[in-house]
Amino acid sequence: MFQTTRRRLALWYTTVTAILLLIFASGVYFYVRNTLVERVDDTLNHVVEVVQRSLVIEAAAPSTGRVLTATGVQGEAPLRVNVDDSFRDNAQTLEDDHIDIEWFGPDGQLQWSTLSVPIGLPLQLNTAGKTVHLKSNDQDNDQVLRQISRRVQIDHQILGYLRVSHPWFEVSKPSRQLMIDLSIWSGLIIVATGTIGWLLSGLAMAPVRQSYQQLKQFTADASHELRNPIAVIQTNVQVALADPEPDADFQHSQLQVVERLTRRLGRLVDNLLFLARQDGGLIPMQWEDLDLHQLLAEVLEEQGLIAQGQGLELVYQGAGEAGAGTQGEKELPHLTGDRDQLVRLFTNLISNAIQYTPEGTVTVSLDHTQWQGRGAYQVTVEDTGIGISKVLQSQVFDRFYRVDKARSRRDGAGSGLGLAIAKAIITNHQGHIRLDSQVDQGTTVTVTLPVHPGA
Repeated sequence: MFQTTRRRLALWYTTVTAILLLIFASGVYFYVRNTLVERVDDTLNHVVEVVQRSLVIEAAAPSTGRVLTATGVQGEAPLRVNVDDSFRDNAQTLEDDHIDIEWFGPDGQLQWSTLSVPIGLPLQLNTAGKTVHLKSNDQDNDQVLRQISRRVQIDHQILGYLRVSHPWFEVSKPSRQLMIDLSIWSGLIIVATGTIGWLLSGLAMAPVRQSYQQLKQFTADASHELRNPIAVIQTNVQVALADPEPDADFQHSQLQVVERLTRRLGRLVDNLLFLARQDGGLIPMQWEDLDLHQLLAEVLEEQGLIAQGQGLELVYQGAGEAGAGTQGEKELPHLTGDRDQLVRLFTNLISNAIQYTPEGTVTVSLDHTQWQGRGAYQVTVEDTGIGISKVLQSQVFDRFYRVDKARSRRDGAGSGLGLAIAKAIITNHQGHIRLDSQVDQGTTVTVTLPVHPGA
């Protein structure tokens, strides 16, 4: 599935790039070709103007002995062009420039040409430039010319016609070479684009593949966590129903088991719902000013009974003070945050510390500090429990991850979602969470919360 998607991404990337490259290359080709044609036409027009200025025009009656310029003189006898004197100095120069000139008389008959063999094309006036094809018996010797034909006249008298030709290979040869170059480079770029597209699509698919694997693992873990309590509930109900002479005490114990497992399922579903809403951005933040010292005191009061029942000492160190159960008297700014989420956060952290500490002390401390250039609270939860190895510490915030599933919690009710939820809540409050631990020595979780998130 991922390979097919990767191939499609690379193909689409290459196709789009090839289309854009084709459009670009076509634009470059036609721009260069049109520029060459315009240059040839400008050259032909310039030659026509030069030749016209160099024409030797004289009166038709040679007895007058007057030589007139191209402007002519009104009232004189009809004029004519002295062909020999007009073109004798231009032949060599025009031949060097690959330009051919043909002069036609007023009757359209060819009178002078730089061509060794007349091309035999009928005279057609064309002042804007025209491409003509000369056919021959041998197709390999076919000629293509660019021509301009212009009528030369003074007042209303037509003196003749001037046709200037330029070989088309001056345009076709560089145009053909440009097309070859563009084709080669475009092909190389398309191949390179396809290779780069394949590599980039692999990089783009990597997080998708990882997310898919995480989703599969998440689904498998959730199914496992749900299946176990449901199976136990079903077994207890079946045992209770199978007793022909129900015992009230026995049924009561069975119902207690069902009630306990139902609470466990409720917590699991609630945690899953919280994470699902967090991923979808559907959790509305209820921002309010909170007294973090008081909030921690309430959470500690709730968790104190659990710690006492397990023979643990739960110690709270308020800001600037130390000692069990002390009340910090230092004036601190209120924290802006979501009360329910923060209660869930510290409940999870303290509950984890209690559950993973067979004996000893769980210490919770509150301090005011500076973090990223602004005021912040720092809450530390430190225990003397079983600890976590350095290798596994980077995974403890993954969903359903438990360091040792065989001995994870005292009551076996852990689902591996507590720290994942804690990290999500910290993210919502733009804070930071850090875990430091040593095996058999304990774990310290440090939470940093800016006083005013987003400030």
